[in-house]
Amino acid sequence: MTEDTTGATTGSHRAALEAVRGEIAKAVVGQDSAVTGLVVALLCRGHVLLEGVPGVAKTLLVRALAASLELDTKRVQFTPDLMPSDITGSLVYDSRTSQFSFQEGPVFTNLLLADEINRTPPKTQASLLEAMEERQVTVDGTPRPLPEPFLVAATQNPVEYEGTYPLPEAQLDRFLLKLNLPVPGREQEIDVLRRHADGFSPRDLAAAGVTPVAGATELAAARDAVARVTVSTDIAGYIVDLCRATRESPSLAMGASPRGATALLSTARAWAWISGRDYVTPDDVKALALPTLRHRLRLRPEAEMEGVSADSVLTGILSRVPVPR
Repeated sequence: MTEDTTGATTGSHRAALEAVRGEIAKAVVGQDSAVTGLVVALLCRGHVLLEGVPGVAKTLLVRALAASLELDTKRVQFTPDLMPSDITGSLVYDSRTSQFSFQEGPVFTNLLLADEINRTPPKTQASLLEAMEERQVTVDGTPRPLPEPFLVAATQNPVEYEGTYPLPEAQLDRFLLKLNLPVPGREQEIDVLRRHADGFSPRDLAAAGVTPVAGATELAAARDAVARVTVSTDIAGYIVDLCRATRESPSLAMGASPRGATALLSTARAWAWISGRDYVTPDDVKALALPTLRHRLRLRPEAEMEGVSADSVLTGILSRVPVPR
């Protein structure tokens, strides 16, 4: 394949992913950062945690993403009485054959919507750990591979809301990105009301014109293109310096681990590719630093009492760590 042909092919794959963003916009007003984050996660084989108060389109955003992709999708509504086997599947006794057979749970899909994941106890939350990290589920000692691609898009209400269980650090670390969905601005909220007045229904995305525009083939090719994005030694050093600075911050009890550094490397490469470049710049790293690292940090109690947030700590670090030229 010639260089020109390769470039044209890469451009078509980038256009397909850009079309996904356009389809989501037919259903969701604003939330551009969250939409971009979902596309980045798809390119990086990562998982996404969406946090926001009820009613800011967290679930609708993931459903619109699913509707724009030719992938198998399933949804699990997390509740306090949900059991791990309700997600992973279980062995079922067949009286006709007098044998046990495995019945797959909803985790055996390409895109799993884990709705309100922090409304279920930690034991059930932990049932996703192996699936998210190893892309497999082990039941009765037998590992069972999950389909490829596999993405968990989880939504949660802020942890201070009644009836929620904070996700443990090990669970949070499995998410590539944590995306905060703010309440829309006045003009965006007016646009939402206009759409509803014109007959838009969040329960009928097909009527809103959301159609599949990309599938597993385009996604795999785009991932291959992202893997070819180059990262200079200076950029790698910049990422390491940022993560090491979080470990030395007096406001943090726990900073970003080496896994956080590799995650930031991956998301920066994906953002560079989406932006039409085959190399990473410091601005790419800065653009993805907050969503990639914010959930991997743990504040000291005294910092929390003073109103310090993970985002404010990261913003300060980004302003202090020297940027490579």
